[in-house]
Amino acid sequence: MNLGMPEILVILVVALLIFGPKKLPELGRSLGQSIREFKRGAQEIREELEKSVDVREDKGPEGARLAREKPVSEASSKAPEGSELQEERKA
Repeated sequence: MNLGMPEILVILVVALLIFGPKKLPELGRSLGQSIREFKRGAQEIREELEKSVDVREDKGPEGARLAREKPVSEASSKAPEGSELQEERKA
């Protein structure tokens, strides 16, 4: 879906009629700032994802295995004495 010159002109004329000549530059600036912030946020997310993928690749299969959460059995074995988990395991 491409917009040609006639379609863009119609959109600009309608925007000019709706918002007026004084508000149109302000709206254009606001739109430009919004698009710029969106692009910056998307770039930050992309960089963060690439960084996390690189870290996992650097660790190799052993590092990826260690990076996962501890299994429930390991977490319950390290419960403090006298806790409900320790009492359940003794029974």
